[in-house]
Formats: sequence, structure tokens, C-alpha cells
Amino acid sequence: MTRGNGSYSKVHFQGKEEDFVIMVDDVKAVQDWKEDRSIPLAQVVNGFKIFVTHKHGAQGVYDEASKQTLENEFGSHNEDECMIKILEGGTLQETEVTIHLTAARNKGYRLTGCVQTGQRQGPKNDSMGARQGH
Repeated sequence: MTRGNGSYSKVHFQGKEEDFVIMVDDVKAVQDWKEDRSIPLAQVVNGFKIFVTHKHGAQGVYDEASKQTLENEFGSHNEDECMIKILEGGTLQETEVTIHLTAARNKGYRLTGCVQTGQRQGPKNDSMGARQGH
């Protein structure tokens, strides 16, 4: 089975109506940014997307937050302003990831953002069925 190993860091912010998650480069980058706000967000945040988990905490399915959801929670739909509020008030989490990609695919999980291992991902030695030469 193909495996994907790695770690990722995120900041979870529990809002009044939704839980918000943003991915960050690493724990140290966030801590450095909190001490020195002259560090650009681009060096802290891993992709400028804010996710909601529909009140499932830091777990569950991540859906991209709508502008209306951001407006309701933070009073602004400007993603930079919302990310700053999430970084200031959220909890930092670092997670080690080991996943059996083939088993996860067989269970129907969507595997977006998986760590690339350099190996071919997907089935190997598949029979060509009726197309196989005799």
C-alpha cells in the first residue's frame, strides 16, 4: 500500500456560529508572527483559504468559508483581516499524518492536500480484464 507521511499545522478558531480553520506553514512561523507583526502573512499562512467545519471543532470536513459566513463572524469579508483574527484568537495545532492511501481511497475518502511521497499513487498491476492479450 502506498503511504503518505508528514505533518501539517493549523489554527482552529471557535466562533459563535462556526468553527474556522486555517492551514499554516509551521508552529514556529505563527509564534514568530505573534511576536513580530512585520512578518508578512504569506510567510505564515499556507494558502489563503479559510475553512469551516460546521461546528465539528478542528476535525471533520473542511469547506471553504463563504464571504457571508466571514461577515457574520468577523464583521468583514476581507480574508486577510479574518485570518489575523483567527491567528490571534485561535488555538495552534500540529498533526503528524500517516495514511494508507489505497485503503482510504477504497473507503471513499477524498484525499485532497495529501503529502506527495514520490511513489506512484494508485493501483498497481491492475488486470486489463477483457482487454488483456491472450
